[in-house]
Amino acid sequence: VQLQAFGGGLVQAGGSLRLSCAASVRTSNTYTVAWFRQAPGKEREFAAAIFRSGGRTYYADSVKGRFTISRDNAKNMVYLEMNGLKPEDTAVYYCAVTKTVLSSIRDYAQYNTWGQGTELTVSS
Repeated sequence: VQLQAFGGGLVQAGGSLRLSCAASVRTSNTYTVAWFRQAPGKEREFAAAIFRSGGRTYYADSVKGRFTISRDNAKNMVYLEMNGLKPEDTAVYYCAVTKTVLSSIRDYAQYNTWGQGTELTVSS
């Protein structure tokens, strides 16, 4: 599978943006897809994930209630809808997939395929 993340940009605080992750294959029932982010000078951190079957979603506390991850099976796309953006959301956002979640879904080491990242800047 190959992934391409896009949709980043410059947004004012309080604004909204949707990130997209295009997969080369259908991900439902095969891959759990996650969004991670990495701010300058910080470690990569988990943001959201959608499980491979059932569509169950999981969010980091820092984005819960503001971000929504979803999947469009017909287009092989996974989206991250972001509302109420804050300056601390500024980061490079990556989508990633794994076939099997062995431990914590937050653990980036479990994801073996990554997109190239798309940058989000939230101005105050």
